[in-house]
Amino acid sequence: MTVVSAERRGSLLGVVDRFWRRNGYRMTAINNDVEFPAIYAKTQDGFQVTLIVADKGQVHFDVDSPCVRRSEVADSTSRATAFLDPEARLIPRPNIHSDFWSAGAAGVSATGS
Repeated sequence: MTVVSAERRGSLLGVVDRFWRRNGYRMTAINNDVEFPAIYAKTQDGFQVTLIVADKGQVHFDVDSPCVRRSEVADSTSRATAFLDPEARLIPRPNIHSDFWSAGAAGVSATGS
């Protein structure tokens, strides 16, 4: 939910790209679109990972797993940091200010209002 300013989005994608490559991920596609950039990679064990900048700078990490067997998964031990309202009709937008990642983004306070 961190605001990533338009000025910092390329840096974020670059940091993630370098990390993925350094860890043996194979880049499968790169979308250099100015408004909606994205990078796609595949891990050595078959996971497809994606970093997408979507509408209004909402950043998404997506992971698709290879075929797996069903197993029990424990409930999360930590609370969600994003406001989760099952009745919400709007997509939540980034609202947390970072002195670095939000640099250049106007109208965002440290409290998220």
